[in-house]
Amino acid sequence: MNPIADVSPAPPAARPDDGPLWRADPDGSALQFAEVEVPLDYEDADGEHITVAVGRIPALDPAKRRGVLVAFNGGPGGHNAQGRFMPLRLAGTAVHEVYDLVGFDTRGWGASAPVLREVVQGKAPWSSRPADEDFAQIAEDVRATEEGAARAGGTLRAHITTRNVARDLDRIRVALGEDRISLLAYADATYPASVYGTLFGEHVDRHVFDSSVDPGGLWRGQYMAQAEAIRANVDAWAAWAGERDGVFGLGGDGDAVIAGIEETAAALHAEPFCGLDRTFFDGIVGNGAQHRPLWDQLADTVRGLRDRNHAAVEAAWLFAASEWEQPAPGQTHTSGLVEAITAEAEWPTDLETYFADMRLFRERYPYGNGVMRALPWVVAFREDKPREPMTRVTRERYGPGLVVHAAGNPMLSHAGGAAMAALVDDRLVTVEDDGSNEMFAVRGNAAVDALVTGYLVDGRLPETDVTVPGTPRPAVDPARAAGFGPRLPDTEHVKHYLTEYRAAAKRR
Repeated sequence: MNPIADVSPAPPAARPDDGPLWRADPDGSALQFAEVEVPLDYEDADGEHITVAVGRIPALDPAKRRGVLVAFNGGPGGHNAQGRFMPLRLAGTAVHEVYDLVGFDTRGWGASAPVLREVVQGKAPWSSRPADEDFAQIAEDVRATEEGAARAGGTLRAHITTRNVARDLDRIRVALGEDRISLLAYADATYPASVYGTLFGEHVDRHVFDSSVDPGGLWRGQYMAQAEAIRANVDAWAAWAGERDGVFGLGGDGDAVIAGIEETAAALHAEPFCGLDRTFFDGIVGNGAQHRPLWDQLADTVRGLRDRNHAAVEAAWLFAASEWEQPAPGQTHTSGLVEAITAEAEWPTDLETYFADMRLFRERYPYGNGVMRALPWVVAFREDKPREPMTRVTRERYGPGLVVHAAGNPMLSHAGGAAMAALVDDRLVTVEDDGSNEMFAVRGNAAVDALVTGYLVDGRLPETDVTVPGTPRPAVDPARAAGFGPRLPDTEHVKHYLTEYRAAAKRR
């Protein structure tokens, strides 16, 4: 990471006399939409411009209105974010009563000058434990992806930087006529939010970073930490199942459960069952361990696959399903935002560095496709670079806020959230024994919702860091011994839980 702190934010913008031209949502929601014009290149502010799409829902009680709350989420750069639709997540809450809710599509995403890449079909076999002889082809597939991203992204890619996202946000602030704005950033969006605070801290009122990035690990370190967090979840689940060997029959302790998983993985590698091979099985174990309330269902599914019981197959596929959006068959282009913006960080260019990590990860972190986090990345082959490096985050011109983080979050490790809280001297709210990503107003955690609402609405900060309960583990009756016949997963329960969990973070 490039430790650049002495950064010129951008030339100040003049507020338009009449502000944005808002129009109603054609789909009939409470949203209003507008566009804000921003420079493509802030060093050439009079040159080419793009428009940033903005959505808002005015405060429910104008008499109590205390300002604007900008909420945003999404992967690096805002990939797969709710963007301009984000206010719908908070509509009708106590926060909405006193804030105008605002969201925006970051540059390169949605309706804000989307940057694309060509869809490239990889030639390497997909495996959670790739063989050394496949490494070279994996690297060539990544090289082809970068070449397709360069062709489709053109000159726009160089201007997809986090600093430019922060500058765009400040142009939105000016257009709204606000001296200060409050920030609610989820997941990877906590990085541009923290960069905004670094560059424009005098314009930050209150801020909440929910499921934060690790400010010292962007981006490769953060990806690799995902594999470690997934493995920690698996080990915790294995220990829990081992303590209930009389119920699940998977082994008498965590080590025995893991040994049995490895035996099942080897058997599925040698002879897949109903289309499920070792790679899918590794995904099932890694994905399932994230969800504490489904730990009993995961144990029953693992046992069913071990015994090649067809009654476990449907639940297995539910656990195996990826949450990552894939291009549709025949689609020639897809978003190139992640490939564009992660290039502002430092990445190895020596492929042997990646290959050494892949060997380690396939042995130590096979579950949840942990090896993916160590693969070569497009930046290793990129010839052009973004116009700016990354920003060293500081908090010098605005007050302390909240960092909220689940202890078992596999996408953004808790250690990263703790590092962000320490760096900006925020209060850390840890959600104990929980694997969720994006908590406030999403997961129904009453303690989190009360703490964040109390801070955003009334300015109440905890005096110290706080730990609150997460989602409970299943209450398993020890009397239901494994010897009385095979336990089978409750497929409908698994389907309902996972559907609700994944839908909770989507547009409402």
